[in-house]
Amino acid sequence: MDKQTENKKVFLEIVQQLRQLIQVEKIQSGGKLPSERVLSERLGVGRSSVREALRSLELLGLIETRHGGGTFLATTHNHQLVEVLSMFILEDEKSKKDVELTRQIHEKEAIRVITCTEVLRTLPVWDSFFVKLEIDGAVNCRDVLREILITSGNRLALKVWFQLVAYDGDRLNRLSTEKEKLIIQTMLKSMQLGFEKEALQAYEKWMETA
Repeated sequence: MDKQTENKKVFLEIVQQLRQLIQVEKIQSGGKLPSERVLSERLGVGRSSVREALRSLELLGLIETRHGGGTFLATTHNHQLVEVLSMFILEDEKSKKDVELTRQIHEKEAIRVITCTEVLRTLPVWDSFFVKLEIDGAVNCRDVLREILITSGNRLALKVWFQLVAYDGDRLNRLSTEKEKLIIQTMLKSMQLGFEKEALQAYEKWMETA
């Protein structure tokens, strides 16, 4: 492992531990963080590593350092922690692929739930997407998948999905192509009819095309 990769690994570990510490101690926005010395002892890393991590987080707008007063959680969050972590997590193709596959697991499970539940598969939202594809020729890909996750009713899966989408650079936030149109329509119609196998096949074909 080269020095640069090692430094990034240490930084990521510090950020993750710091996040856990903030959650455990319930430090609110604007609240004061422990000193560099205390963080170094509690996180089990050198003070210089802690200092560098804090400096980076400050540049990203996540924390604020007040001269003579200490370090505080930023009162305004212009950046999400998930975006910070993604810069380090998604540096190799395997990691990117893992995020994509994990996102798809949640999407496929949501499709199964909807297809197997009459009250969900007969909601008017699916017709609205279908009509939009016919009239406008395209829909926002993220909107369709987000609605599928929301409708499935699993709130935890939805939260995880939003993070995975952010890790993936929000690539789904775009209009569908002409090539995708019929595939998406097939998926939606199969969901409405309760054809789980066909709906999942159409979804997988869509992801291969996307």
